[in-house]
Amino acid sequence: MDYKSINLGQKFRPFDEQWQPKVIPEMNDYQFKIVKLQGDFIWHDHKDTDETFIVIEGDLRIDFRDGAVQVCAGEMFIVPKGVEHKPYAENEVKLLLIEPRGVPNTGYEAANGRPRTMCGF
Repeated sequence: MDYKSINLGQKFRPFDEQWQPKVIPEMNDYQFKIVKLQGDFIWHDHKDTDETFIVIEGDLRIDFRDGAVQVCAGEMFIVPKGVEHKPYAENEVKLLLIEPRGVPNTGYEAANGRPRTMCGF
């Protein structure tokens, strides 16, 4: 049997770029993606899947059209499929995203309707 242990702290060290998730392991049809982020993203949703945020370090705010939630280090939050949201971090946040393989982190800018991606997938 092939066992795997992953040190998330070590995985964050080799990169500085933000809003560009890196796939670490995969499990069945799911990808675990680490990402650093700071500032505002754009309003977007994922029509066919939930999105899981696990904050490793820092404080993340996820805005919704009717309010917001604060997700702190050591906490997890799941955005249900089809729910429009916008991540925001005043200071750098390190987090783990869990999504089905092949899900692009794509949103649409309200002003012009053009697609924009978080990571270029």
